[in-house]
Amino acid sequence: MNDAFFFGYGSLVNRATHRFDNAHRARITGWRRAWRGTPSRAVAFLTAVPDPGAQIDGLIAAVPGDSWADLDLREQAYDRVAVSDLVAHPLPHRPDIAIYAIPDGAHHAPSKAHPILLSYVDVVMLGYFNEFGAEGLADFIATTDGWHAPVMDDRANPVYPRHQALQPQARRMVDDALEQAGAQRIAFAADFLNGGSDA
Repeated sequence: MNDAFFFGYGSLVNRATHRFDNAHRARITGWRRAWRGTPSRAVAFLTAVPDPGAQIDGLIAAVPGDSWADLDLREQAYDRVAVSDLVAHPLPHRPDIAIYAIPDGAHHAPSKAHPILLSYVDVVMLGYFNEFGAEGLADFIATTDGWHAPVMDDRANPVYPRHQALQPQARRMVDDALEQAGAQRIAFAADFLNGGSDA
């Protein structure tokens, strides 16, 4: 790609999880977020799924030197899909933009065998709150499918590799949002040693 950017819609919205300086708020149409599991991961994580009537907010950021190697490694469970014409952003030019998505047919609903990590939810929700405020966090929940999945409380022993310790007020915000979304909290299981990545 020439002048390559990615569209992040999960942990990549939290700027503390990466060093992509040239980042901007953006919105993509024709895609929706969903919590999904894959056979290659012990935990469920976010993906983007095509949905003609949907739109989601996120960040676009330039890929340094147009080299995707490091980002592809971080997002290795995903395919990289070109979406330049679907993204609204503040840049004065039209860069080539890609989104990471699990291939159709290669994912399944989360379950107790493939739960969502609370340490991962913390990072994503904090990122959305910091970028888009309380309204943006509410919109993140509303535009994401799969909230009735099990959420494993690993805060005391974080599994997600880019986890962040939340202040008490932020923890309450995430906990309240999960309760309102109908998520099912489950206890930490020590055998979940490796977290997933997410766009």
